[in-house]
Amino acid sequence: MNSRYNGINRRDFLKVGGMGTVALTLGSTGLFALGNASESLAAANTINPTGGFGGYGPLVKDPNGILDLPQGFHYKMLSQAGDIMPNGDKVPAMHDGMAAFRGDKNTTILVRNHENSTNSNYPVNGKNPWNTGAAGGTTTLIVGPNREIIDQYVSSSGTIRNCAGGSTTWGTWLTMEETRNMGHGFVFEVNPLDPENDMSRTPVRDMGYFSHEAGHVDPSTGIWYLTEDASPSFLYRFTPNDRSQTLGSLQKGGILEAAAIEELPRASQMATGQRFGVVWKKLNPEIAQSDAKAKGCIEFSRLEGAYFSEGTFWFDDTSAGEKRLGRVYRYTPATNTLELFYESTDKNDLQAPDNITITPWGDLWVAEDGGNDRIIGMTPEGNVYTFAANKLNGSEFAGPTFSPDGNTFFVNMQTPGITFAIWGPFARRNAARKRVMNQAAPPANFAPIASDKLTAFAEEQGMSILEAAALERHGMPII
Repeated sequence: MNSRYNGINRRDFLKVGGMGTVALTLGSTGLFALGNASESLAAANTINPTGGFGGYGPLVKDPNGILDLPQGFHYKMLSQAGDIMPNGDKVPAMHDGMAAFRGDKNTTILVRNHENSTNSNYPVNGKNPWNTGAAGGTTTLIVGPNREIIDQYVSSSGTIRNCAGGSTTWGTWLTMEETRNMGHGFVFEVNPLDPENDMSRTPVRDMGYFSHEAGHVDPSTGIWYLTEDASPSFLYRFTPNDRSQTLGSLQKGGILEAAAIEELPRASQMATGQRFGVVWKKLNPEIAQSDAKAKGCIEFSRLEGAYFSEGTFWFDDTSAGEKRLGRVYRYTPATNTLELFYESTDKNDLQAPDNITITPWGDLWVAEDGGNDRIIGMTPEGNVYTFAANKLNGSEFAGPTFSPDGNTFFVNMQTPGITFAIWGPFARRNAARKRVMNQAAPPANFAPIASDKLTAFAEEQGMSILEAAALERHGMPII
């Protein structure tokens, strides 16, 4: 490294601000890009890492009347309810939550929920169901690099109202029942490559008996954060007894808690940009909702999507806000603070947010449930844009997820039950922008003092103020 960096060695430099997995690219004029080793400033040619990205332009009307997308994007219908799978069974209906995993030979493994209840024209016909009277469950799809279905089959069955869930760090999927009827209302772990095994038939009871919606894990701690689709609903966290994040670890039990804010009994009292410290209250998992209410935990309207990224847990409330158009929140475990990030005041901007994901370049993508039925993108500044619109029959989008290489966007239409693969000129991966999207400021008395020069440097280089301040403190010239 050039001597004008005061002799800091590369290892020490990369340790600054928790950037141990980050690589720096240097040019003749100094630092010009920050990102993963496979990234470069070329990413900023598509997106300014600190913002300024306004989507992919207006949607182009689909002559087939199915899916409107921006210019240059394409879609393929991969799997539809009623299609015949290789084993002769029919593809179940009510496609919902979904996750993508890396498979062998550049394949993508999709695990897909089916929100059937007890009756369906296209039930999940499993060979080893948890409850023989239930029509829900999950299917696994093996998708080739050419976006062709190689195989699809039932991977769990005998559950009901499998709405959303969350992917684990060890390659399995937690499918969650959105109900408390007929003894259902649990979380089940599904191994997409070991269909209908005993684990898929065993509820993770300590994760609670309530109307589950979605959840995601903090990979640095192994703690799960869970949403509830009910009214009122609560934000939960589950701390496993075994936090090794390995197959079977969740079955060893753990502690279920719900979020409380002492000065704020209802989330409806929050204003955009406000942050509050959270108190977590231990619950009896068998009576989770009533226990959370009795203990004064913060009440939401009806929670939906969940996604953990870069130290931040994102979730949304589909019918919250002054106009009941929906809100997006983020919780930061490092500071134990909850923030209202965005509230929709115009249905043309966002209406009824549901499943969510973080894109490879750092935006939050939201599937709407009702109203306009679109995929809405949200930038770090809280600006929104439309990526896709369902023109088929007004059905909700569900299960948004990107392939591991970031080149394909998979999403479901719940009815008539279609899984799409969408590809085109997506922005490149942008680790710096993802950090900006998920950054959380420390308490004011611990925050660095940022000069105008430091702020300008951070914006130019596509990093957060905290990262830039850390570099300055360790001797990096701020040019």
